[in-house]
Amino acid sequence: MLATQIDRLRNPDLAALILRVTLGVLFLVHAGLKVFVFTPAGTAQYFGSIGLPGFLAYLTIAAELLGGIALIIGLQVRVVALALVPLMLGTIIFSHGANGFFFNNQGGGWEYPAFWAIALIVQALIGPGAAAISNK
Repeated sequence: MLATQIDRLRNPDLAALILRVTLGVLFLVHAGLKVFVFTPAGTAQYFGSIGLPGFLAYLTIAAELLGGIALIIGLQVRVVALALVPLMLGTIIFSHGANGFFFNNQGGGWEYPAFWAIALIVQALIGPGAAAISNK
């Protein structure tokens, strides 16, 4: 009986939509943090402090904004999701990796960006789901 009830909840298109919109909103919020709290110039300064060229901060903000919007509306979801994975891996390599695993460590550990990278890969594998403007 319980298995029948659970099987009725099976809706992969809705699941993909929920994951896609959640990822998109989180990217917009994360970009907003860089724009409105840290400021683009402050973010560029931080990138420089960890050994990256400052201009990468502006490219990162643009990728988060445009990628977030593309995910929310369902535009080229598989491509966008895969294109955003290197951003998450970059945060592990250059920013959070040395802080340990747990994100509550000082400076934030790498558990959250790793989970985010995996969620993006899952999104690329399952596709855009319902209410997407493209089915890729």
